[in-house]
Amino acid sequence: MKIALMDSGIGLLPAAAAVRRLRPDADLLLSNDPDGMPWGPRTPEDLTGRALDVALAAAEHRPRALIVACNTATVHALPTLRAALEPDVPVIGTVPAIKPAAAGGGKIAIWATPATTGSAYQRGLVRDFAGGAEVTEVPCPGLADAVEHADQEAVDRAVAAAAALTPADVRAVVLGCTHYELVQERILAALEERRRPGLPPLVFHGSADAVAAQALRRIGAEPAPDADPTGTLSVLLSGRPGRLPAAALAYAEGRGLTETAPAH
Repeated sequence: MKIALMDSGIGLLPAAAAVRRLRPDADLLLSNDPDGMPWGPRTPEDLTGRALDVALAAAEHRPRALIVACNTATVHALPTLRAALEPDVPVIGTVPAIKPAAAGGGKIAIWATPATTGSAYQRGLVRDFAGGAEVTEVPCPGLADAVEHADQEAVDRAVAAAAALTPADVRAVVLGCTHYELVQERILAALEERRRPGLPPLVFHGSADAVAAQALRRIGAEPAPDADPTGTLSVLLSGRPGRLPAAALAYAEGRGLTETAPAH
């Protein structure tokens, strides 16, 4: 069983690690785009073209499913990718977990890129799924780029700036960019410093676990976390066979993938 994941960079690591946890026997194919990253500043048409190239490169390796592990690519390119690949290869997009975060009511914050924050797309999700929750949209300029390059000082600066815009009494935080899940603990620490005493612990809502589970459902596979860890790891860099970038190894998710799987 081979499952492909795509992103412009290393934002696909959390979803890949989630798939690995559910199916240690699955072969993983990571297809990213170092030649074209970052995708965020591109026009929707340009981004869609880059994403389609990355998806088609992955499809040549005949995966059972393709996870679009990028919120921005899901917004702009998902219909095009599905038209090109389905039904042969199911395509699973990544959507911010606003609905489960809002289920408990109260105050929630959505951390996302500046381009996504306040966009018609995100506002539509808030309108449709936030229910009665009070939502604060928090732009995080520079955070995804800092994570991508494993620039720890830049990560801390971007996290601190976004934390300052987050109400101190929020109940839950939605991570609206796949890169952010790689520094979730640092985000939590920054928010806890500003949190009012006596409040319950913050609840974080990423997308990786839900996306991984959905990919298995789409191909009719059951989770088997106790399966033999025989799954391989392959990497495509703008369509070329390669290895994970060095920055990926700065994160537990990247190290875990390389340590538990033979290169293929």
